[in-house]
Parts: sequence; C-alpha cells; structure tokens
Amino acid sequence: MDLDLRKLRYFVAVAEELHYGRAAERLHIAQPVLSRQIRSLEDDLGAEVFDRSRRGTRLTPAGRQLLEDAVPLLASAEALRRRVTTAARDTPTLTVGFMPGITVTPAMAAFTERHPGVDVRLLRTSWASQVEVLRDGRADIGVVRLPVDRQGLEVRPLFREPRVVMLPLGHPLAGRASMSVADLATEHLLQDPDAVPEWRDVARELRDGHRPEVPVIHQVEEKLELVASGAGICVLPLSTATFYTRSDVVPVPVRDIGPSEVALAWPAARRSPLVHDFAEAAAETMGEPRGDGPDPS
Repeated sequence: MDLDLRKLRYFVAVAEELHYGRAAERLHIAQPVLSRQIRSLEDDLGAEVFDRSRRGTRLTPAGRQLLEDAVPLLASAEALRRRVTTAARDTPTLTVGFMPGITVTPAMAAFTERHPGVDVRLLRTSWASQVEVLRDGRADIGVVRLPVDRQGLEVRPLFREPRVVMLPLGHPLAGRASMSVADLATEHLLQDPDAVPEWRDVARELRDGHRPEVPVIHQVEEKLELVASGAGICVLPLSTATFYTRSDVVPVPVRDIGPSEVALAWPAARRSPLVHDFAEAAAETMGEPRGDGPDPS
C-alpha cells in the first residue's frame, strides 16, 4: 500500500484542529469530503485514527502515532519538491534562514566571493519557524538560536552572547547599570518560563500560582509593544535588543542569566557542497559576537 500524502495532509489538519469543520475550512474543502478522505485513510491503514464521540474528536493511540510520523514525512516531501524545483533553475540557489538581530552579511560576503554564480537568498525566521524552514525545505541552512529540536539536523555552534532584560522606560530598575535575576522576582515575564530558567527559579508569580496568562506572541516587535505598555518584561539576546532599539524600552544586563547560544543548523541528510561551504564561511566570519552593546558584567 502506498500512502496518499494528500490524505495525510487532511489528517494532520483534523488532528491539529480536533474539529472537522475548522479543518475543512482551513483546507478549503467541504466537510463531507474531508470526512470521506479520513475514513478512506483509516481503511488504507487498517486502523481508526480518531475517536468520534459526543465529547468531540480525539486522537486514538494509532492516530497519535500517525501524527508523530506524518508531520516530518510531509515536511520531507515538501522539502524534496522545493529542492527539485530549485535544482531545475539555471542559477544555483542557496537560501539561508536567520533569526532577528543576527547579522549574516559577513558570511554572505565570504560565501559569494567563493561562489559568485550562486543566488543567495535570506529568510527571516522566528523561534517557532527556525527549524521548521529547514525541515520543509524553505531554507537550506539556518543561523539559529539554541535550544532547538536537533532530530535530523547537523548543528554547529557559532558564538554565545549575553542576554538582557527589556524594561519599560520609567521602570524603577531601568536606570541600573546591571542587575541580578533576583531583582526580577516580582516581575511578569512575557515568555515561556522555561526560556529563562533562572527567572523561573525565583519568580513569585510561579510560587504563589497567580501568573497572569501570556498572550500568543509571534514577533519581537509584539513583545516590545507589551513591554512598553507596562504589561511585563522580556529577556532578549543582546544583538536582538540592540537591533530593535526604541526610546520607550530600556535594555539592562542581568549578571546571572545564561547567554544566548547561536549556531548553524542544516538537515543532516543534505550533502550539498554549497551548504558545507556556507557553514565554513559562517564559522570563519561569525565565530565571535559582533557589535557594541551594554557591558553584561
């Protein structure tokens, strides 16, 4: 039996939405058509992937396993399609993903000097997408901020840089030259506490169970808008804080918060000489943090 990738895409949509109506709307197909395709997939697999009851749509154990395997399989299929399309072009292309605040210009300059005939493209990523773009082929190599899910990836460390806390102008701590993480114990963090474990260990709002809900934040700009409005604080890598300078938000070094680690990542199965050569160019030119900023000590 050959798996139908279209049916797998339909399944993933339902598994992520856990609602046939929303999944059908997302896929731009009629709900009865979607239901028939899921039934057909279950017939192909010889297993039920959804428990359909009055309590709603839920994944069965077989469905949970299928979801775990289907997502990377679909990403690999999409990456294959993109690579074949790129290979058919007359001009070789290399797409480099990068996180906000990280300057990749030195690596690009060194790479293009060695490969003047290659079309180098940049793709701005986020915490959520920096690995996803490598798995689905939107980027050939990425400059990422650790930690990332390393499964199926080659990861090469580049440099470490300090992190700073972003405070609204007028905050009692905003005038400090530096501070300890203990000084932030009463603040509301606009991030997943696991992203700043040092803060998590001292946070009063976690100890007393009164942590306010954190809205879904997709971009650094959104975080800084919330900080400026007094909704809370966030911790950013120094280069990101420097890149997004604004007059109503103040970066302050925190002495005992661990550094941000920047690395290169690319699919381990790739054997492209262009990927290897860009990795070498990046290691040569980005091996140390660049630019001036607040003294983290």
